[in-house]
Amino acid sequence: MTYSEKLQQIRKQMKADHVSAYIIPSADPHMSEYLPQHYKCIPFLSGFTGSAGTLLITENSASLWTDFRYFEQATEQLQNTGFELVKQQVQHAPEYIQWLTHKFPAGATIGSNEKLVSVLLGEQFTHEFSLKGINLIDKDYINPIWKDRPALPQEKAFLIAEEFTGQSVAEKIAAVRTHLEKSGTTIHLVSSLDDIAWLFNIRGKDVSYNPVVLGFALIDQDHAKLFIDEEKLNSKEKEQLLHSGVEVLDYSEIEAAIASTHKNSIILIDPKRTCFAYAKLLPVTARIAKETNPSTNFKSVKNETELNNTRAAMLKDGLAITRFLKWLSENIGKILITELSAAAQLRKYRSEQEGFVGDSFTTISAYKAHGALPHYGASEESNSEVKAEGLFLVDSGGQYFYGTTDITRTIPMGENSEEESIDYTLVLKGMIDGCKVRFPKGTCGYQIDAITRKPLWDYALNYGHGTGHGVGYFLNVHEGPQVFNPTPTPVAIEVGMITSVEPGIYRPGKHGIRIENLVNTVRDVNNEFNEFYAFECLTIAPISTKIVKKELLENGQISWLNEYNQLVFDKLSPLLSIDEQEWLSAETKAI
Repeated sequence: MTYSEKLQQIRKQMKADHVSAYIIPSADPHMSEYLPQHYKCIPFLSGFTGSAGTLLITENSASLWTDFRYFEQATEQLQNTGFELVKQQVQHAPEYIQWLTHKFPAGATIGSNEKLVSVLLGEQFTHEFSLKGINLIDKDYINPIWKDRPALPQEKAFLIAEEFTGQSVAEKIAAVRTHLEKSGTTIHLVSSLDDIAWLFNIRGKDVSYNPVVLGFALIDQDHAKLFIDEEKLNSKEKEQLLHSGVEVLDYSEIEAAIASTHKNSIILIDPKRTCFAYAKLLPVTARIAKETNPSTNFKSVKNETELNNTRAAMLKDGLAITRFLKWLSENIGKILITELSAAAQLRKYRSEQEGFVGDSFTTISAYKAHGALPHYGASEESNSEVKAEGLFLVDSGGQYFYGTTDITRTIPMGENSEEESIDYTLVLKGMIDGCKVRFPKGTCGYQIDAITRKPLWDYALNYGHGTGHGVGYFLNVHEGPQVFNPTPTPVAIEVGMITSVEPGIYRPGKHGIRIENLVNTVRDVNNEFNEFYAFECLTIAPISTKIVKKELLENGQISWLNEYNQLVFDKLSPLLSIDEQEWLSAETKAI
């Protein structure tokens, strides 16, 4: 079935139900960022494969609403599909709601599959549409036409030992129960897959790159119920969970369990990470308390076991990155290297590391103009040869049994322009300032974001994505609640949070530059003015200085860069061969 035929089939169903517009978010019932194949509705309907976007279908139009990261990708992928791109001004903002309320009159009906809509978004729909007298209807128009739809994933799950987690399942559940008691709530519905994975020390293969298992949980003071496909765990693993006070029930039983919640319950849900359909299943007399999942906050602050293991993962990852950079520098211009073959070579070096499980996301291997696409994905059609000139942006990461990594290096391949050198140096300045900042307790992510952007702002430059995101522990490479972006969210940066620092400059048709390290928040100074925090750089891999314009760097930035590259050499050289040590010594030479 062609894209046009799929649109025709959906419009036929809409007409029969008198639906004026149909909304299709990029989501699943767990409100995941990255989706199992079963829930990749947007690629099925439009061909767009980005991780963020919303489709709107009306009688006469079909559009994809997405943000800056995907403008060029969407423009290319939507050709001849019947969908047009609408460029959102603000990342993740549902700007299409205003468009719908202006376009349709009172009495119109707008549909969506409420299992793919968060409570937060569903309540926005309800409020905004009701003000205009527009009706909202729960409809699934995709499943009837998706004849070869992939089944829900059948991969086995597994439990991870406390020696890797630093905290038992029983201790984590006890922490949730303490929070319930303090917040005056009686039961907690958990839908988000990374929270499920963290709470129950369980990992799986249900979502590419994210070691999670499809599941829900209900936790009160007396019971902890985990709803997953029971075939995913063996009897020994189920007994282990039961010993920790966890009852394992089948994934399909969650709806009945929600509906049978005690009528006087006060149920805690995360409105951003719980689907609207399941909130509606609760007894009408039950009260809903909305806040971030307590496990999201617990999970974001890594314990010493998690931090030490993550440091080990970063060291292994640094070895792989170093060997890749050496291979690239020694083979460019001698053998055919493409974006895809370079990504494959990097994965080979990672796979040689003990404990490597897989990539933590699709490697962004972007040469020259492709680097201007922040989330570019090389394909057989777009695959460029990498030559001994220009800039090569490689954003990649690994999943290890003992940690998750994410690193970006922009590599000067040979001859570079003055503009490339200046841009590279300015991005490096921003990354250094973000990594070396000292800040008082209570500082929020938007403040770190501004500090990191300032060296670019000084030259009237900017970038459209956030500066940083939280990173999981052998979990999702994107996790909250902390984020470094311009939105003034009141989430303070806490000791033990792992976050990326990744400023960039993107010049369409020319080049893209991004440099990224992961940092851990640590205590720094405690005096009469406040307690101050700083960042420990966890990423251990050389930063190229070949095209750095030293005159643009401040003394403190030069010192930081030299000290960082020396740290990289000191940490990695004992694990390298003599030949590799010599290459790394030259690469990390002080400027």
